[in-house]
Amino acid sequence: MDKRVYLLTTIAFVVGMAELIIGGILDLVAEDLQITISQAGLSITIFALVFAISAPILLLVCSKIERKRLTIIGLVVFFVGNIIAVCSFNFELLILSRIVSAASGSLVVVLCINLASRIVEQAYRGRAIGLVVMGTSASLVLGLPIGVLLGNLFQWRTPFILIAILTILLMIGVFLYMVQVPPQKAIPLKEQLSTLKNNKLLFAHLTTFFFLAGHFTLYGYLTPYTKMMLNFSGMTISILYFVYGISAVSGGGIAGLAADRFGLRRVVFIVITLLATTLFIIPFSVSIVSLFWVILIVWGILSWAITPPVQTHILSLAQDTSDIQQSLNNAALHFGIAFGTFVGSIVIKFLSLEYNAHIGVVFILLSLISAVISFRGEVKSLTEKPI
Repeated sequence: MDKRVYLLTTIAFVVGMAELIIGGILDLVAEDLQITISQAGLSITIFALVFAISAPILLLVCSKIERKRLTIIGLVVFFVGNIIAVCSFNFELLILSRIVSAASGSLVVVLCINLASRIVEQAYRGRAIGLVVMGTSASLVLGLPIGVLLGNLFQWRTPFILIAILTILLMIGVFLYMVQVPPQKAIPLKEQLSTLKNNKLLFAHLTTFFFLAGHFTLYGYLTPYTKMMLNFSGMTISILYFVYGISAVSGGGIAGLAADRFGLRRVVFIVITLLATTLFIIPFSVSIVSLFWVILIVWGILSWAITPPVQTHILSLAQDTSDIQQSLNNAALHFGIAFGTFVGSIVIKFLSLEYNAHIGVVFILLSLISAVISFRGEVKSLTEKPI
């Protein structure tokens, strides 16, 4: 397979790191900028919201620009966004940096997936796209704990300096090694959204939306939560994110294998039910540290296990519009992150951080209802295999 795919995977890794890192250093940001944890959490909400809506719009606006050139432009803007973060000495500048980074990062990731599929032979396209997507997942395992460690050792701006440096290297890599790729015909937004007239597709995307919303109601504030409830230090939190990240990445693989063995519907229902149970139990596990670590691993495995079976379900429902559906499901995912972190900030402001987990359970249950509607009417023998 073309080795340039690994360059594109690294780009996805760095963008994923920029999106996720702020959650691990919320308390440091809040203390330095003299804002509340609730306000700092809005930086995750805004990034995810802008990330969700930017790519389709920017692809239409830039539909005539050659793809290598557009990727470099996107990386330049992404670099500027992170430099603004480094120079953010008030909350307004931080929000501006998140908007700039999210919009450009969203475009760059979609371009990387597109480039990966077009520079390899037909037989390697699925693997190439999977590697780029894995780049974002890898940022959970390596990028986030490294960023949290740097933030606690030095200051919260340090991870963004690292991201800016890596972005410069990636720009050089794209310039030197990537070939020119002509643009493809863009699909109008109206045509993309019209596919949601199919209720099964709509509720499949809502399954993803509510699942991530419930997850991020607590996960977006995991650092201040563990500091408040378990008195964890910065180093312990870095280890926490590393353990969680390994669990999350393995969860995607486990769910994919389980779906092949036991059927999509059964796996989706079990994963959602177990996540709701896990989030409900977490507040009661903090009094026993060893139990909390076990629950954390289970939570990590479940948190991203929904993606493979739901996306496979979506592709089985709409084979003719698979590219559009993948884009819409990615948007639903980031809308869920935005909504969950926003609700989490409201809960912190008007109630207390300790209630975030149980509020998240409500959204997970809505995800289960959406899944039931999406899978309703399907023949069991076709969707499930006997144990």
